[in-house]
Amino acid sequence: MPRLMTAELDLDLGASVDLIFQITVAREAAGLTEHLAFTQGDRQYTAAELVDGAGSRLHRFTAEAGPLHVRYSATVTGRASPRGDDALENITYLRPSRYCQSDELFAQARRQFRGLAGVALVQAVSAFVSAAVTYTPGLSLGTDSAVTTLQTGQGVCRDYAHAVIALLRAMDVPARYAACYAPGLEPMDFHAVAEAFVDGAWYVVDATRLADRRSLVRIATGRDAADCAFLSYHGGNVVLERMTVTAEASTDAAEPDDHVALVSIA
Repeated sequence: MPRLMTAELDLDLGASVDLIFQITVAREAAGLTEHLAFTQGDRQYTAAELVDGAGSRLHRFTAEAGPLHVRYSATVTGRASPRGDDALENITYLRPSRYCQSDELFAQARRQFRGLAGVALVQAVSAFVSAAVTYTPGLSLGTDSAVTTLQTGQGVCRDYAHAVIALLRAMDVPARYAACYAPGLEPMDFHAVAEAFVDGAWYVVDATRLADRRSLVRIATGRDAADCAFLSYHGGNVVLERMTVTAEASTDAAEPDDHVALVSIA
């Protein structure tokens, strides 16, 4: 299934600033061709690439004050090979994190999902969050957590993912956050989903029901959104003037994604 992605970011830098981007396809992608450019007038920056243990690729450099244009395009033609079980990693994804306070949701999860385990539990949590939260662009804040989302009943993809992750961890299921390109997503943007570790493998949970999980392309993986920000910076002021994301896929799937079957990011 060939998938084509682009990301364009136009920034205004108020001073010299240390920039860190996570917008490129993860290292595990198969059949990847790509182009990444950071330009400022006639100047082109070369970023240092850093790869974390999950295969997320970070690009870091220091840019001077003024407009900065970021352009990325990629084509993925193959399927990623699943990573092996990592016991230490799974322990990390059982613990509470900044936006996924599984300890605070422990009692609720244990009451609501009592008696469920494995695939049935994952499906129940996904269905609950999908019904309990309304997709509301512009109303949630970047500091909102799983607890906030379940209290307000509103959010965007990151909020759905945090709620799913926190509830699964509260039920002793390792769960993590994945930032992705999502062909067919509407409205188009960077997308966030949860992943649950069940029966020895990681499976996607997208409680928004907005994207076909079979066509997702991984960008970054972490405990929650704090680990997967598409842009972070230090030492100066940055204004995001414009951002455009596209993702397309050619698929032979006869049926739409039912969001029930087990699907891994490929």
